[in-house]
Formats: sequence, structure tokens, C-alpha cells
Amino acid sequence: MRNLLSLGVSALALAGCSLVPDYLRPGAPVPVSLPSGGAYGEAQPGVGTVDQLGWQDVFLDPSLKRLIGIALRNNRDLRVAALNVQAAEAQFRAQQGLIFPQIGATGSADYAQTPADLGAGARTGRTSPTTSRTFGIQGGFTSWEIDLFGRIRSLSEAALETAFAQAETQRATQISLVASVADAYLTVLANRQLLDLTKQTLASQEQSYRLTQATVAGGTSTALTLRQAQTQVEQARANLALYTRQLAQAENALALLLGQPVPADLPQEVNLASPLIVGDLPAGMSSEVLLRRPDVLAAERLLRAANANIGAARAAFFPSITLTASYGTAGASLSRLFQPGSGIWAFSPQINVPIFTGGINEANLDYARIQSRVEIANYEKAIQTAFRETADSLAARGTYGDQLRAQQSLTDAYAQSYQLSEARFRAGVDNYLTVLVSQRDLYAAQQTLIALQRDRLSAQVTLYRVLGGGWLANSAAPPPAPVPPAQAPEPQAPRPLRSGSQGAGPQPGR
Repeated sequence: MRNLLSLGVSALALAGCSLVPDYLRPGAPVPVSLPSGGAYGEAQPGVGTVDQLGWQDVFLDPSLKRLIGIALRNNRDLRVAALNVQAAEAQFRAQQGLIFPQIGATGSADYAQTPADLGAGARTGRTSPTTSRTFGIQGGFTSWEIDLFGRIRSLSEAALETAFAQAETQRATQISLVASVADAYLTVLANRQLLDLTKQTLASQEQSYRLTQATVAGGTSTALTLRQAQTQVEQARANLALYTRQLAQAENALALLLGQPVPADLPQEVNLASPLIVGDLPAGMSSEVLLRRPDVLAAERLLRAANANIGAARAAFFPSITLTASYGTAGASLSRLFQPGSGIWAFSPQINVPIFTGGINEANLDYARIQSRVEIANYEKAIQTAFRETADSLAARGTYGDQLRAQQSLTDAYAQSYQLSEARFRAGVDNYLTVLVSQRDLYAAQQTLIALQRDRLSAQVTLYRVLGGGWLANSAAPPPAPVPPAQAPEPQAPRPLRSGSQGAGPQPGR
């Protein structure tokens, strides 16, 4: 027994050799700086702070804050993401448990009867059957693999990195949910304003239509003018049905994000001119902030997991040692189980040396290397996607303000034109066709203005999301860290991104 313990200690001392390649983070295939100037506007300080801004401090509308809180409690996608983290943690614990021997205990009782003409009864002349009883208690472990070359530890490391990736995916899901709720709320407000505008326009155009009917009957207007007034009435009625449908669908989309019906007591007077979003989010020059996005971090974790799988595939080429051992007591009766001389033990070491595997080990190693290169490409694509989304959002922030101001001026000009045309018509200077045209132009400009107001606020929400904002509730709160119950090496500190650099990544074949 002492020799068994010594061998076990020696095996554990040898264990820990790892064949996992050294990890090297791939270079980012994007420019070192985020775009600025022209459509993007001037760079502003504070690039490293956007992901630390809590959504409670970014979204100022109380109704929106309430809706986001409901969604964080009830949304099913976020719930699934949290369960996926727990599932990945459980898989890691199960894989990590294979490093240790699985110790168990068994108790047994065997009864057997032998006919008199068989065995010892045939030699002694006995005529009655022989009955035997055996009792035993044993404890030990079966087929415990000593992890000499780190195969099991490599698989455990891969499972841990996968669990970390799921934790980052949960963060990304929450960030996307917060932004989606804000965007859906803006869509509801926009459609509500468009519906109210259309109702007012329809009432005004119906009044104009009745007035035109009277002037046609009096001979002061033509039938063409009447039909043109009718077309505007019918267009407004069609838009009324359109915006009624769009409002209902927008509320349904918001309800899906909330995980419950939209509360009926939300204020109805809120519009897109209300202070919903912080006027301007900081977004500076360095693209290094993209490395902190949870989707990029998740892609890097999966790359680390693929790198660890290479170590496990390499270890399959080397011998493996498995141990089976047991110790216990046995006797012909229960009273003899613990008597001197009743002990039993067994120890069965086994070494497996791969000589010919039909190319299976080589194929598994090639597969692990290819998967590592796939994850490198996925990691680089995640950074490129993050860069493109951020650049698009910066371009939107840099141009929507000017477009909205121009559209507001255009709408004001159409409103003045409509007032002047009405005044000229009442004074008998101009015909009513000019009034109808001015009314139509004003309605179209007002619709475009509402859509631009919605798009500008939505662009601010998107900028907050693509820079990693939405995970914290309050800016002062430290970010939670959903980490599996084990320690693992953290990623290297982000390196400056080099323009046009190619990802080196792990080099498993070297």
C-alpha cells in the first residue's frame, strides 16, 4: 500500500507538462485611429469612458429607464444567455474533475450452491449440495489517467475559456438588449407622432376638401382642383392606416423585448423633442477601445480555447498511463470482514503507447490547428466589424445634426409658404391649388422631420452600444465580473492596433 501511495505521488509530480502552444494575440487588421474629420466630425476626449457610462445616466427619460429595467428582468434572450454561462461553467467543472481519480466504494455479497457430484463433494462422497457465501467491502479508483503530457489539463483549459466566452456573450447580449429597448421606444414615439400629425393633417385636408367642393359649386374652382384636394385626403387616410399599423407593430416589438406587455400607464405626451439621450457621447481617436467590446473578448476567448485544444491533440501522440487500484476486506461471513488477514487489494497500472492509429492522431491535430486558424479569422472579423460599426456611428453623429437643422429650416419655410398661400387665397390673389400644393409639401416635410429626429436619437443609441455601453446600470458602479469558479490566465494587455497588420495568432505547427 505504501508503494502505491509513493507511485501516485510520483505520478502527480510528473503531471503538469503542457504541449499547448504559446498564445500570441493576433494584430488587429484595422487602422490605429478611428476616423475623424469630414463626415465624422472632430475627435473628442473620453474614448475610454463610454463603456463605463451607466445606462441610467445616459437615458434620461423616466419611461425609458423603466422599460429597460423591465427588459433586464424578463427578456428571454438575456435569460438564455445567463443559462448558457451556467451550462459552460458546469461543463468546465466536469472536465476539470477528470484530473483527479474518481474514488468509490462497493459492498458485495455472493451466494453460490454446488451439486454434491461436482467439486469437492465428488471426492469426499458427500451427497448434499455445498453452499458458499462471500462478503466483501472495497474502495478504490478505476482507469485514472495520469496527465503526464497535459491532455486533460488542456481540455480543461479549453472548457474554461469557452465558459469565459459565454460570460462575455452574456454581456454582449445585455448591451444589445438595452440598445434595442431604447431603439424600439424611439420607434414607438416616432410612429405615435406620425399618427398624431396625420390625424391633424387629415382633419385639415378634409376641411379643405369641403371648402373646395363649395367653391366648385359656386363656379370659382375647377373640377381639377377638387380632385387634387381629394387625392390629398385619400393619401392622408392611407397614411393614417399605415401609421396605425406601424405603431401597433412597434409596440409589439417592444413587448417582445420587455418579455411582457408594454405598461399601459406610460406617459403619452413624450415626444422625440424630449431629452431622452445625453446630447453627445465622448468618442475619441484610438481604436484600442474596440478590444474591450464583449463580442471581441468572446472571440479571443474562443481563440484561446482552440489553442488549448492543440495541446490536447499533441498529447495524444505520447504514451498515457492509467491506474486502477482497490483495497478492501472480504470473508465468508459478515463477522469476519474486519478480522486480521481479511484484507484484499489490487493494483493494475497500464501504459498505452500509440504505435499505429491509422492517421487518426494526425488528423485530429490537423483539425485542431485548422480550428485555431478559423478562430483567428473570427477574432479579426469581430474587430473589423466593431471598427465598421463605430465608424458608421461616428459618421451618423457627425452629420445628423446638420441634416436635422436643415430639415427644420425647410419645414419652417414650408409652414410659412402654406400660411402665405392661404392668405393670398383669402385675399383673392391666388387660386386654391397653390394652397393644396403648399399643404402637401408641408405634410411631407413634417414627416421627414419626425423620421430624422428618430434616426438621430437612434444613432446616439447605436454609438453608445458599439462602444460597449449598456452593461452598467450606473456610471459609479464597478462592472460585474461573471467568471467561472476557477482561475485562468487573463488576456494580455491590449496592444496598440497597427494599420494593416496581419494576425500572427498561435502558431501550432511550429
